Amino acid sequence: MSPRPAPAGARVRAVAAELVARVIDEHVAVDDLLPTATGIAPRDQALLAALVFGTLRWHHRLEWQAARLLTRPLKQEQTALAALLRIGLLQLEELRIPAHAAVSATVDAAALLGQSSAGGLVNAVLRRYQREREQLTHDQEQVPEARFAHPQWLIEAIRTDYPHAWQAILDANNVLPPMWLRVNLLRTTRAAYLEKLRASGLTASAATEVESAVRLEEPVPVAALPGFAAGEVSVQDLSAQRAAKLLDVRPGQRVLDACAAPGGKTGHILEVAAGRSEVWAVDHDPGRLAMVGENLERLDLSARLVVGDATSPPDWWDGKPFERILLDAPCSALGVIRRHPDIKVLRRPADVARVVTLQARMLRSLWPLLAPGGLLVYATCTVLKRENADQIGAFRGTEPTIEPADAAATSSQLLPGEAQGDGFYYAWLRKPHVSRTPSGPPPQP
Repeated sequence: MSPRPAPAGARVRAVAAELVARVIDEHVAVDDLLPTATGIAPRDQALLAALVFGTLRWHHRLEWQAARLLTRPLKQEQTALAALLRIGLLQLEELRIPAHAAVSATVDAAALLGQSSAGGLVNAVLRRYQREREQLTHDQEQVPEARFAHPQWLIEAIRTDYPHAWQAILDANNVLPPMWLRVNLLRTTRAAYLEKLRASGLTASAATEVESAVRLEEPVPVAALPGFAAGEVSVQDLSAQRAAKLLDVRPGQRVLDACAAPGGKTGHILEVAAGRSEVWAVDHDPGRLAMVGENLERLDLSARLVVGDATSPPDWWDGKPFERILLDAPCSALGVIRRHPDIKVLRRPADVARVVTLQARMLRSLWPLLAPGGLLVYATCTVLKRENADQIGAFRGTEPTIEPADAAATSSQLLPGEAQGDGFYYAWLRKPHVSRTPSGPPPQP
């Protein structure tokens, strides 16, 4: 007798549980794992993504709920089963899937994970949730990790930095982000591209803050975007699109885009400069740098691609100064959690300390490459002040060759959801045309 085929919907839930478990066990980003999923029918791809991203987005709440509903804790090594329970709870709480179908398919998925005997456990937990949902919803309001679906350390860090806005930031992190597009103004106008979207049956609106930005009413695959393959448009968040304008690139200038991969800002810089600037795109990862080349090829633009470490310019720099430098610094990425919810599971306080040290090294290393009168824009996609205002304040305090300025007038912190964009920080630092001699004793290292 041939084995009974897996019930409808069970496989996609089992694969989702395996992927979530791998994120947790192997500390791997979900964006790297999702493309490796096999055996999922095209019609189920969207459901797979919704299950995986949703379970990671609400991980801390679902974990708390599961602990309340289990009569005894699962074994530490049962991460796939634990993930399946959270997937089941997610369906009942967040997704528009009929409860009977969600429970049945999730129970059947246990067998596909090699946990046939756990089907009864899964069924019992999900049925108990249905009975006790109202009480759980009430009780989780008193537990910050469950209420906000963030780890406690991150809740405390954001509450410390934003005592009057911390709850709004955490809630914004849990909202599905819009899909923003950057119209290539070298190829077309924004008005003309909006008309092209309408002709394709896609509803969109223009941003008032950034002249290239368009927000889709509903996200679509890039293949559905008219003119994408021809380079008329790119996918880029509204907040990220602010970098090119802040950099104030003029045709003919030498521009360094440090930490350039995957190339969204590189392409935008070249678009703004009408392709008439010498742009160096530097990244330490050859594979990711290749992505910059692919993006520029689609846009029919070119830059000098350099594999190099931003903390060690002598290894790759030709000695000629740059009039503009964009340091898109490595960071904790806590401003883009809504796009990458696995950050809440993967990130640790030690990771923040590590990138703070790296950012400071990059600032010190790249500043000497800036020409007199030149402008360096420091950018991160995080909200923590240690990586942003405090980092720039410390650099200003130790670097005498920065043009004096009011810090409030030369920096901008964008919070998640602000103008429907991601959380970003920008600071712009200018080097005087004539070097100034610092007064008083030299700064201490």
